Amino acid sequence: MRQATSKKGFTLVELLLYIGLVVIILLAVVQLLAVMFQSRIKHQVITEVEEQGMLVIQRIIQSIRNADAILSPTIGGVSSSLSLNVVGASNDPTVFSAVSGVAQITEGVSSPVTLTAGKVSVSNLRFQNLSKTGTPGIIRIDFTLTYVNATGRQEYEYSKHFFASASLR
Repeated sequence: MRQATSKKGFTLVELLLYIGLVVIILLAVVQLLAVMFQSRIKHQVITEVEEQGMLVIQRIIQSIRNADAILSPTIGGVSSSLSLNVVGASNDPTVFSAVSGVAQITEGVSSPVTLTAGKVSVSNLRFQNLSKTGTPGIIRIDFTLTYVNATGRQEYEYSKHFFASASLR
């Protein structure tokens, strides 16, 4: 009589097949995690640029609405800075400008205060006086905010153009 032999273990082909399947699954998981990480970074970059841009716009609009007069640019003029005559004499003039990629405000004789953080850079800051003689002043604000990409990686690339208009009350 023949004795039945029991085979325990894996053959080399089965072992290679299982290892291949595990490697494919691990590569898919790693790829998925990499895409999720890049998406998270891109979302953070976009959020940073948009939040800082909106803060700058809101601060400038608030100052324009509370100002007594527009000192510069003159009616019909365009300038890279905005100078306002405001209610408080200690804050006269209030000047908005961009220096070395940083938006800033200078109130009266005090030192400039930055409006943007180091993660973004302001470019093409422009103020256009759209006022007509005998009407409250109207200013159009226009600038581009770019995320500072120190790494050179694509997911850190983002720029947005911001614009708004505001008038004296």
